[in-house]
Amino acid sequence: MKRAIFQRFIIMISLALILSGSIFGATISDILLKRAEESMLYTVRIVDHSLDYEGNLKEQVDSLKQVKGNEETRFTVIRLDGSVVADSEVENNSSMDNHSFREEVQEVIDKGIGYSTRKSNTLDKKLLYVAAMSGNGDYIVRIAVPFSGLEQYMGILIPAILISIGIALLLTAILASHFSASVTRPLNEIAEELLKLKDKNPEFHFKHYKYNEMNVIADTVQEMGKAVKASMDRIEFERMVRQEFFSNVSHELKTPLTSVRGYLELLENGMVTDARMQKDFLSRMKKETINMTSLIEDILMISRLETKEAEVTMSEVRLAPLVEEVCNSLEPLAKEYQVSIERNCRPVSIYANTQQLRELFNNLIINAIKYNKPQGKVKVIVSADAQDIIIVVEDTGVGIPKEAQQRVFERFYRVDKGRSKKVGGTGLGLSIVKHIVNYYSGSIELESKLSEGTKFTVRLPKKQIQREEAGVL
Repeated sequence: MKRAIFQRFIIMISLALILSGSIFGATISDILLKRAEESMLYTVRIVDHSLDYEGNLKEQVDSLKQVKGNEETRFTVIRLDGSVVADSEVENNSSMDNHSFREEVQEVIDKGIGYSTRKSNTLDKKLLYVAAMSGNGDYIVRIAVPFSGLEQYMGILIPAILISIGIALLLTAILASHFSASVTRPLNEIAEELLKLKDKNPEFHFKHYKYNEMNVIADTVQEMGKAVKASMDRIEFERMVRQEFFSNVSHELKTPLTSVRGYLELLENGMVTDARMQKDFLSRMKKETINMTSLIEDILMISRLETKEAEVTMSEVRLAPLVEEVCNSLEPLAKEYQVSIERNCRPVSIYANTQQLRELFNNLIINAIKYNKPQGKVKVIVSADAQDIIIVVEDTGVGIPKEAQQRVFERFYRVDKGRSKKVGGTGLGLSIVKHIVNYYSGSIELESKLSEGTKFTVRLPKKQIQREEAGVL
């Protein structure tokens, strides 16, 4: 067993080092690419504004090449049909291939901005391309620069990584040898005592060991039977919850996927020839995909909040401006439902993550709007007492039945399925709110009366993680 512990230590540390190195390399490479794309897109915008499209574009892109720092940058102006108008690296642009099938050009036509990384046939080198639609709408402006990503740093990184791995493995080998010896001895003694479990009424006699964990094992053996049963009950409960969760997710995704597939098959088989109806079908498919995307994003957010594994940037958040921002963004929805929003926010702040608090306010206010009545009101109140920040979102809507109030925070639970389907949503809004509140060790209370309205009261402790300890969680 000693040898097995030693070997596993070495294998685990080796795998951890290799995996962390790979992830680090991939992350840095991705960051380098994104930084380069952002910088180049900014340059594209500047170039677009500086070009006189009525003048000689070839002379203009050549002059851009002469600017210090642009020596290796390639400037290209392309028409929407893919023909090249001017290129800083080619004198005769008529000899160039049509660019309509270039990845970045196709993305520009679809989205307004396009990126790609490939080897240039013209320059015979790997380039990063960034393109954007011109402000006048008739041209595509593209720039390209040599880009090797992480490769240019490999000469520095590889020796450093190898040295770090070697030192880590050496120290691990020494520590693993000592640790395995100190663990196996008491484990063998405990194992001998555990053999008494075969007896009907076992009596255990354990020594006092160096590691407190060994003593914990010895102390808890007496309760092992109860613990095992409790553990099995818990596992069964979690299995049922997980099964229900996956069943709900499958159901929520199956319906929109079936709709999208149906629309696609109708369009594919040519059964819909009317252009207006085709456009309507495409609009419906887009709406369904947006709903599915929102559902998946909500599920991922709940998962991150439950595991607390995601990096969360904390800062001082002023709640009054945040509430104002959220309410302003929801004004169109409020007008659609003929609901007014009132704000009463004291100038209080909390040390937290801005996006999480935005989600909290957003979900509570959206619910208050959608489940309200015409000419109804939504009140958003933010105040504080000695210990807590107090957030109240109150509406004059349809209310929640007493028997449903304990379940509204469950994932996918809907009080009125018919109305919920009509107003849309993923069924995860209040579950996200509950998880965010729990994340900050807060509390949430619900008061509701049918046909009179609903009131949610959230209390978040003022005493959050200290700034010097929290930075990024």
